[in-house]
Amino acid sequence: MRNFSKKILSLSLSIIGGLHFSATVPDEGMYPLSDLDRAGLKEAGLKIGLNAIYNPGQVGLVDALVRVGGCTGSFVSESGLIITNHHCAFSAVQLASTPEQDYLTHGFVADSREKEIEAQGLTIRITVGYEDVSNQVLGAVADIQDPAERIRVIEQTGKSIAQAAMSADPAIVAEVSEMFIGKRYVLFRYQTIEDVRLVYVPSQNIGEFGGETDNWEWPRHTGDYAFLRAYVAPDGSSAAYAKQNVPYKPKKHLKINPQGVDEEDFVFILGYPGRTFRHRPAQYIEYQQRYLLPYVSELNDFQNQQMHAAGAEDKAIELQLATRIKRNANVMKNYRGKLKGLRNINLLQTKREEDAALAAFIQNTPTLKNQYGTLMADIEALYQAVFTDVHREMWLAHVYGSTSLLQVAHHLNSFKNALQRQPAESRQEFFLTNLPELKAALERIYVSFNKEVDVNILTKMLQDARRFEGRNELHTVANLDISESQQVPAFANDLIRNSKLTDKTFVFDQLLASESSLSAYTDKLMEFQANLAHEIATQIKPEQDRREGSLNRLMGDYVNVKEQFLARNFVPDANATLRLTYGHIRGYSPADATYMKPFTTIRGLIEKGASGEPVYEYPTTIRERWEAKDFGPYAKEDLDDVPVNILYDMDTTGGNSGSPIMNAHGELIGVNFDRTYDATINDFAWNQSYSRSIGVDIRYVLWVADKIDGAHFLLKEIGI
Repeated sequence: MRNFSKKILSLSLSIIGGLHFSATVPDEGMYPLSDLDRAGLKEAGLKIGLNAIYNPGQVGLVDALVRVGGCTGSFVSESGLIITNHHCAFSAVQLASTPEQDYLTHGFVADSREKEIEAQGLTIRITVGYEDVSNQVLGAVADIQDPAERIRVIEQTGKSIAQAAMSADPAIVAEVSEMFIGKRYVLFRYQTIEDVRLVYVPSQNIGEFGGETDNWEWPRHTGDYAFLRAYVAPDGSSAAYAKQNVPYKPKKHLKINPQGVDEEDFVFILGYPGRTFRHRPAQYIEYQQRYLLPYVSELNDFQNQQMHAAGAEDKAIELQLATRIKRNANVMKNYRGKLKGLRNINLLQTKREEDAALAAFIQNTPTLKNQYGTLMADIEALYQAVFTDVHREMWLAHVYGSTSLLQVAHHLNSFKNALQRQPAESRQEFFLTNLPELKAALERIYVSFNKEVDVNILTKMLQDARRFEGRNELHTVANLDISESQQVPAFANDLIRNSKLTDKTFVFDQLLASESSLSAYTDKLMEFQANLAHEIATQIKPEQDRREGSLNRLMGDYVNVKEQFLARNFVPDANATLRLTYGHIRGYSPADATYMKPFTTIRGLIEKGASGEPVYEYPTTIRERWEAKDFGPYAKEDLDDVPVNILYDMDTTGGNSGSPIMNAHGELIGVNFDRTYDATINDFAWNQSYSRSIGVDIRYVLWVADKIDGAHFLLKEIGI
């Protein structure tokens, strides 16, 4: 079931650690841990030894780092206490909330271990080892010419290597990750902690102060932090949530420095940045700018309109859809920021010029011409093929995520198909063995399922697909019994509302009661999904596999020859790998005659609140404490105020949310949570002059915990 679950139940992407890539002249700031000696940390201002950060076989700061869902977190006590972002715990808080006990709005403070509650949906991963397996993976495809077969063998080889590692040590999870496409593959071993609990989360008008209005903007005044705790079984092994579990004892936890930092102070971040694409050709930037970024941002905008309307008069629905809305809004603004940034710096033209120079270098170097003479033309041909059916590809990539019930049908049909492939005598055992994982996947979907929203979004998706022509046409949609476009809403309504899959109780208690009941059931929605899946498998996926295999080879060659052209080895693109980035507390000038200072304060928060806009509401106790100058030990003297957020020139991207910001002595002084609007293009290009990241100052975290929420137990635990 392991392979089935990865394909069908969409398990999370791997989390990986630092490796040695000999980046003598790094072209960006996300350093693998084994390259720290090349990063110039001491010269920049680091006051501790590099071994204090990362020392293989010994304990270092990296041992305090964890992956929390899609974010980063860090241990801050010997009893498994973790600090991360409010938005990283958002979904768990939403799931724990009800209209009567609304933790999302009012916050949550557990002043004893017994009152801590399960953080549903959150797990923790800790990297425990790694091994370069590039020779094994690439050796398996050395003689394979067919692109589709190449990518199939790479995937299968990686799974076999990971499976062998887990067989040798059942206590770990192992995965092979691609560091450089078509070039570098690494096996990573992880410890997983399943029992995660909410300890302290501020109210929404602190944790989300400014809402989407301020998202990706500076100045910010957002208390984007949350505290969780990791629990394990009494014997120290990973275990699901249970009362008898005990707090996890980490190898290392970070010391918090309540004195904070000043402008131009050296700072660094350890974290798991998600994905960057800085080593791709010009055509990839064209794909993003012309197609993907506009499509996704507009689709997310439409979806959020539907969800806001559905929850407008019903608090329960509003809570149910809150995480989807927040996630969509974040992506939408991020993508629009990327579009703005790409156009502002004209990155596409820059990339075209770089690739033209690279092509000339190849043609003028006989040894390279012999090996890579057609490389740039082959890349161009591949992307032109991608552009011919890009609308169909984007639609297929987002239809399941858009329509919850279609995703339910997808899971059920896939499970039915897997059952039917089993010998008759093995089906019952297969059904019972894999049913819990299927139910867990369905549970995650039903949490945010709303019929009205699904009908409206599916209507739009079908209307869009009906306009596709030529290579973009989807026969499953074109062949539907719908003669006029105005009939699409009625068809979508019938497809969703008349499906018994809308009833979670029916699905769990009757449909999944036995192998025979599942095998016997179908409806129009499941038939539509099955037809769509068949078209994908027989007519679309073979070409996708061919392109992916070709891209795998071409990008490996592209990086190889570009490193020769520039006479340096690249830092690998981010891919949830544990990295270090460093810089300074520093403002910037986003426009002519402007300068943005690197600190905001409670004064600025109150000034925003005077606008009367709902997103700038805040607890009245904040103003009361501020007017009384009840700052405690958390004020910054030159500001005569408590700093709220800080700005710095470090290189971050998605996945760095929740990363600890540390001073020159390795002490925690803040928590990273965002970038400025100009820095949303960090995924494609980073520049010290305009790339700025945003964190919550630890002094504000401590002040709110102390003066506003009365979380004194927590301050005592972290040594304040």
